[in-house]
Amino acid sequence: MSEQTTTKPGRITPAPASGGLSVRDQDGSSNLGTLSIADTVVSKIAGIAAKDISGVHTLGGAASRAVGALRERIPGARTNHAQGVSVEVGETQAAVDIDLIADYGVAIADLAVGVRRNVISSIERMTGLQVTEVNISVADIHLPEDDQDDTDRTPRVQ
Repeated sequence: MSEQTTTKPGRITPAPASGGLSVRDQDGSSNLGTLSIADTVVSKIAGIAAKDISGVHTLGGAASRAVGALRERIPGARTNHAQGVSVEVGETQAAVDIDLIADYGVAIADLAVGVRRNVISSIERMTGLQVTEVNISVADIHLPEDDQDDTDRTPRVQ
């Protein structure tokens, strides 16, 4: 784990058996408190990092995308950045599973390498957790004609 500085002079180190991360003075002498990072925080970081990669159309499988589409129609609802992402967060490590839809024509193996690299670097930089694995499942590919509106169809019922 790389050394990170806190707002006060000190460093973040793994807390022995107490869970979370412990903030200590630079000499390591006194415990100033612990830091606990929720699974949802890591999920959001991973989701945003995965979506930043060109070739990722969206995250999630069919069911989670359908729920997400319904959620977005509710006034005042927020975008779920963790859609299609599940994580396991321990005291010092995290593991990530991502379901995604790739754009048609993208080299899927290269896409997975880019997503994995960006997710790992984002989580490790922002949280200090070591990412042990990032499993990627490509559930579908998005075709350009999937975006066309159904407005050019004639209605079945008048």
